[in-house]
Amino acid sequence: MDSDRKYKQNGYMDSERDRAPRDQFQKPKGPRPPIDVTGPRLPRMVQSVTASRCWNCAITLPADIDFKGTCPKCNSQLHCCKQCAHFEPSTRFQCLKPIPARIAYKDQSNECELFKPRVTVARDSASPNSGAANYNGAKVYEPRSPNDARAAFDSLFKNK
Repeated sequence: MDSDRKYKQNGYMDSERDRAPRDQFQKPKGPRPPIDVTGPRLPRMVQSVTASRCWNCAITLPADIDFKGTCPKCNSQLHCCKQCAHFEPSTRFQCLKPIPARIAYKDQSNECELFKPRVTVARDSASPNSGAANYNGAKVYEPRSPNDARAAFDSLFKNK
């Protein structure tokens, strides 16, 4: 039968005896092999920073800031709806908490007693070379001048 066929793929014209048994395509049974712990290492995880940011200019606010005041950079009011953790534009009165009356101006200071400052979690913005250790445990320093960089490069290839 194979001699009169143009292609060798299995198809509707094959008989049951020509087909491979279905067992060979199933997953092997039994315990899984152990995980190789000598494989590649995972990359260093980026540190996260929990901080409050200004709703207007997105500057990180100090931890001891008084939210009754203004932003140190753009002077926008901090005790307002847009700075609140309960602010949600898609809900009634644009607040997740049950407030008795709508506050018209969301970016101006108000006397809401349910105010809670919005806190964000972001990546650490510190540069990875600032006092950080590399994978070998040695400190990594930035060169102060082009000559320092050249000297460091040349010291790599000196004969010991």
